[in-house]
Amino acid sequence: MAMHVLENEFLKVAVADAGAELSSVMDKESGLERLHDANPEVWNRHAPILFPFVGKVVGGTYRIGDKEYEMKTQHGFARDMEFEFVEADEKHIVHRLLPNEHTRTIYPYEFELLVTHELDKENPRLLNVKWEVKNNSDDTMYYFIGGHPAFTTVEADPKAKEEYYLEFVGCDSIEYFGVSEKSGFATPEETKTVALDNGFLKFNEDVYITLIFDDFKFGKVRICRPDKTPYVTMDCSQFTSYGIWAKGNGNFICLEPWAGRTDNDGFTGTIAEKYGVNILEAGECKTIRHSIEFHK
Repeated sequence: MAMHVLENEFLKVAVADAGAELSSVMDKESGLERLHDANPEVWNRHAPILFPFVGKVVGGTYRIGDKEYEMKTQHGFARDMEFEFVEADEKHIVHRLLPNEHTRTIYPYEFELLVTHELDKENPRLLNVKWEVKNNSDDTMYYFIGGHPAFTTVEADPKAKEEYYLEFVGCDSIEYFGVSEKSGFATPEETKTVALDNGFLKFNEDVYITLIFDDFKFGKVRICRPDKTPYVTMDCSQFTSYGIWAKGNGNFICLEPWAGRTDNDGFTGTIAEKYGVNILEAGECKTIRHSIEFHK
């Protein structure tokens, strides 16, 4: 599998052609790998890009107007496709994804997705991620896009993450919901409101189900060590939804910026009626960014 590397005095970052997936972030100062190793016995991903859907669609099908299409896979198809390597230098890597014969049967748009990973010029511990989506079709295009990076804890013991904290910078309280344990789809009617301690939320069992935040009102989310010092900070202020997820047998926590999300449980509408859908008219392009800081 082809891999491309960015490196500075603090971080060594690897991005694969497969899925344009951020596959490794080595902290050169501590010697710690900061991303999950994609062990298939735990979870076989590092940081997949979710496109053109985030999550699942009810029944494995969706409608554009009166026409029905299959989307049997979760999170669309980009994460499982080979991207074209466009260019790279010592600070940035660019990949491109275009449609093919198969994608056109399940997603009938002439899209272009450009993915850029870039080490920040000012902060050597900051990685910037940019997604550019273009509609090369003649028709209005609907899409969703998101990230799913899994950040390892310092400790190898999967139980150790339960001593970590999530910090919602500048927030006194948060509202979130999960997914139905039966169907796996979103249940916004079961929203919880939780008071925070100076922005901090102790890791709790809801994270194993998935925390989903709609109408995202905070710009930064952190994973903090048991002593509440920052470990990973994600700036996701451009996103409308957010997800946080972990697995009981994994020593990682996922911070997931989403522009759109999985269907509500029992959803029956068209793609244009899905929560958080993004719309591009013919020839239009939209850029969305987030950044990840790997604290010392």
